Amino acid sequence: MKKRSIRDLQLKGRRVFVRVDFNVPLENGVIGDDTRIRASLPTIRHALDAGATCVVLASHLGRPKGKSRPEMSLRPVATRLGELLGASVAFAADCIGPEAGRTVQTPPPSRLVLLENLRFHPEEEENDPAFAKALAALADVYVNDAFGAAHRAHASVEAIVRVISEAAAGLLMEKELRYLGEALTDPRRPFVAILGGTKVSDKIEVIENLVTRVDRLLVGGAMAYTFFKAMGKPVGRSLVEDDRLDAARDIRTRTSQRGLEMLLPVDHVVADNVEAGASAETLSVDSAAIGNRMGLDIGPRTTGAYAAALRDARTVLWNGPMGVFEVDAFAKGTMAIAEAVARVNGTTIIGGGDLIAAVTKAGVADRVTHISTGGGASLEFLGGRTLPGVAVLPDASVKGH
Repeated sequence: MKKRSIRDLQLKGRRVFVRVDFNVPLENGVIGDDTRIRASLPTIRHALDAGATCVVLASHLGRPKGKSRPEMSLRPVATRLGELLGASVAFAADCIGPEAGRTVQTPPPSRLVLLENLRFHPEEEENDPAFAKALAALADVYVNDAFGAAHRAHASVEAIVRVISEAAAGLLMEKELRYLGEALTDPRRPFVAILGGTKVSDKIEVIENLVTRVDRLLVGGAMAYTFFKAMGKPVGRSLVEDDRLDAARDIRTRTSQRGLEMLLPVDHVVADNVEAGASAETLSVDSAAIGNRMGLDIGPRTTGAYAAALRDARTVLWNGPMGVFEVDAFAKGTMAIAEAVARVNGTTIIGGGDLIAAVTKAGVADRVTHISTGGGASLEFLGGRTLPGVAVLPDASVKGH
C-alpha cells in the first residue's frame, strides 16, 4: 500500500516538522560522511518551494541514553546542512520547550530550523505521548523522511503521527519504500541477492524472506564461514557463529529444495590479522592450509563467478561487504563486486551501512540505482517485518489525517 506523500500536503503558509535521519558519523565536531544529510535535501527543498513558513528538522544522533552530551550535539550538522543548501540554518539548543518554540516562531529568512538531538530526552525512545505532543506543537504538519529510523517505535517516528493533524512520507522515505518494495513484490528477473557482512544472525530473516523471491543468492563476507563450518570446511580463526550452524544448514536445505542457485566463495584471502601490511595468501576454501589464520576477503575465482552470476541480472539487491574492505589488502573482493553491480543493466539496490562507504570507495555510487540509507531498517523491511514508522503513516488513499 502506498503512503501519502509530502506532495499530497498543502504546505503553503504552514510550519512543517520533518523527521530526518542525520545520524551521521561525528568525531570532534567533524562529520565523517554526509550521505544521510544529502539524502534529505530533496524533501527539504520541496517544503521550502511549496511555501512552508518554517521547516523544522528533527533527528537523533548516536546513543546518548537520554542525557545531553555535547559530543553528540547536532550543531555541526546544522552548519553542514547550511553549506549544502547555501542558506543559514537556525539551531535550537533543545528539541522541545521554550528554546525550541522561540526558534521556530522566529525562523531566519531561510525558514530552516534544526532541533537539538531528540535522544537527549529519554522520552524519545520511550515513545512517550506527552513528548510527542510537545514536538507536534512546533508545527502544523508532519513528514517522516527518516527511513533509517522507521523500524523504531519512537516518539518522533510513531507517537507524533497520532497527535498531529496531517502526516505523510518524505521523498526519501517514498523512494526507499518504492525500490525496496518493488524488489520484494515485483522485481524484474533474474533477481539476484548478494549478502555479506559479519553475521548470519543479522541476516537470517532476510535470507528466509528472500529464498522464495530471488533467482540467485550470492553469499560473502564473514557470514560465509558459519556456512563453511556447517559444511565441515576448515575455517581457522575466521568469525563463526556456532549457535547459528543449524540455521545455516537449514538455509542450504531450503535453497536446495527450491532449486535456488546459492553461491558460496570457492577461494578466499587469509591472514594472521586484520592489520594493514599483514601477510596475506589466497587459498581454496577447502584448503587446510588456512591453519590458525582467518578469512578476510573473497578470492579472485569467487569474484569472477559472482560477476558472471550478475551479468544477466535485471534486479540486484546487495547488503553487506565481501570482506574487510576498510583495509586495502582485503578490499579487492568488495571493490570487484561493486564494479560488477555497477555494470548491471537493470535496477541495482545497495543496502545501507558499511556498503555506502564501500561503493563510494569503489567510485561507483553514481552508477547504482538506489543506495538505501536504512541500515537496520532495510534489514527489517527485507526480512518481512512491519516498520512502526511506516505503518503509522496514512495510506495514499486515506483523506484527512
